[in-house]
Amino acid sequence: MSKPELEFHLPDAPWRSPVGADPGVEELVLADDPERGCRTTLVHWAPGTDTSTQGVVRHDFWEEVYLVEGALHDLRLGRTFTAGMYACRPPGMPHGPWTSQDGVTMLVITYPEPGRQ
Repeated sequence: MSKPELEFHLPDAPWRSPVGADPGVEELVLADDPERGCRTTLVHWAPGTDTSTQGVVRHDFWEEVYLVEGALHDLRLGRTFTAGMYACRPPGMPHGPWTSQDGVTMLVITYPEPGRQ
């Protein structure tokens, strides 16, 4: 299976809190291929969201993030990233923890490392 074929439409799936997410974090799944581990979501963090309890995060998959609106502050790097900025993280790349004083909405695309599908 692969992600579904979808022409422009208004997504009708509900915003949900992902399993294990910090309070204030919700996602809207735009396209998903659970067999291959590929996923496209919009992720929203409410104002005041703080992921410091999770510490630094590393994934075993690729993750691309585009900040649609708002800002994230990286506590480890001491830097703030704002709307229009983009990150591409290979498997194992450390990132976070984060805070978002005023909230943030991100487009997040995840997929497995080639050869691990």
